[in-house]
Amino acid sequence: MSLSQPRNTRRRERNQNHDPVAASTTIYQGGLVCLDASGNAVPGAVSATLVARGRAEDTVDNSAGSAGDLNVRTTVGVFQFANDGVAAVTRAHIGDDCYILDDETVSSDDDTGARSVAGRVIDVDSGGVWVEIL
Repeated sequence: MSLSQPRNTRRRERNQNHDPVAASTTIYQGGLVCLDASGNAVPGAVSATLVARGRAEDTVDNSAGSAGDLNVRTTVGVFQFANDGVAAVTRAHIGDDCYILDDETVSSDDDTGARSVAGRVIDVDSGGVWVEIL
């Protein structure tokens, strides 16, 4: 059915997501947020099945709630995360994928497929790894 009158088409910024938080989960502002296999937001962690979603814009405490009781707002872009002290990301990795260790740390090693992709390495400096999350 095509329009026969004006319509207020809702808009969402391309760089913002709003996702339901998994049950019994707290997500901290500034942390790497992922989607689990059910599509619920969880903090970054070692898992082969997570999809990086962005940086948490707020702390959301759903520790006493069911999945979807609360939502978290995330932003995609380029963010600086801590570098793995064992399998460090180096400047030689710029342009490559890096992998999630936790909600603030990335690694150059996927641990034989056990770690999900955090994003693409944009830069590495003394403060950490600049990661592009789409």
